Amino acid sequence: MTKPSPYKAQLVSVEDISQGKWIQTRQINYKDPNGQDRVWEMAVRTTRTETTNTDAVSILALLKHPQKPTEIVFTKQFRPPTGKVVIELPAGLIDPKESVESTAIRELIEETGYHGKVLSSTLDQVELFSDPGLTNANMAFTTMEVDLTQPENINPQPELEPGEFIETFTLPLTNLLDELLDVCKKEGCVIDARLYHYAAGLKMASMTS
Repeated sequence: MTKPSPYKAQLVSVEDISQGKWIQTRQINYKDPNGQDRVWEMAVRTTRTETTNTDAVSILALLKHPQKPTEIVFTKQFRPPTGKVVIELPAGLIDPKESVESTAIRELIEETGYHGKVLSSTLDQVELFSDPGLTNANMAFTTMEVDLTQPENINPQPELEPGEFIETFTLPLTNLLDELLDVCKKEGCVIDARLYHYAAGLKMASMTS
């Protein structure tokens, strides 16, 4: 059954809470390079597991077909903190006892319906933080390849949870930034900053090559 569009979501109210179930706040006391005492406020996730010591996985899924240009799959979903529908790469939290690779495979299927294989992960290369001025939340960036000639990828069907309202779409690597901005202009959505940085990097690389 087709789910309602994420554009139908709307904010009702914003309330103060002392501590949340999934996200909590902390006060950090530290000394700066001059030895002066400083205070910082931060947000932490309560869901990080000991298996990978990593909160989440972000997925760059390359859609491959022998007769078509390479495309990337994206998601659109309403993000309550922004009050807007946000274009993002598929991503998700790592469950207990899961690896980065198994999480990436699972989340890609759940959010987009595509079945792919992991080509690389940043887990053993470098630790990535999503918003280091606000939180210690970290993630691994994985690159996956999806073979569009495989039967399971011909008509992919997402396996969304009841509370998830996610739309998927694809765009070619060529002129990716312009294509993303065009979607935002037409639909009134916004772009995850990390995705924008990636697309801007691709554009800059094409201009200097």
